[in-house]
Amino acid sequence: MSNPTYTAIFYLFAAITVFSAAFVVFSRNVIYSAFSLLFTFFGIAALYVFLSADFIAVTQVVVYVGGILVLLLFGVMFTNNIMDTDLKTDVLHAIPGTFLFLGILAALLFTFYTTNGWMPSDTQLQGSVVERIGFETMSRYVLPFEMASILLLAALIGAAFLARYDNGGTNEH
Repeated sequence: MSNPTYTAIFYLFAAITVFSAAFVVFSRNVIYSAFSLLFTFFGIAALYVFLSADFIAVTQVVVYVGGILVLLLFGVMFTNNIMDTDLKTDVLHAIPGTFLFLGILAALLFTFYTTNGWMPSDTQLQGSVVERIGFETMSRYVLPFEMASILLLAALIGAAFLARYDNGGTNEH
């Protein structure tokens, strides 16, 4: 009962996501891997849109593309002596990676073929998804939300402590 156009677009985004993710893993050039990671993140965001998870799709684009990928690209491009070094990575451990891939693929296929609940539900969510997430975060899940914020604050303080300039033990400023 699905529209063939939607199915074709879904498979197009799934193929873009899988092929760009494979290029990230198998590319020997770090910059090419980072740019193909961009297509992987956008493909995942498009798949979230197909799942009617608009909030998660926007969060995917803002956090991963807007934050992590840009940080990764700046880190790679602003590395000292970038023109003098060969930014190539070696694809190592192909045999254990292949076994891990086959095990995960077998687990996913087992889950796919033994689960009966893949059809969409007839019940529709009332109201905005963002409104519902905000309500649940500030009512039932306020303690985990605050614990996550304290954990992130501790990680930020730890990162600032580790990144501070160490001038050999003297306190001259």
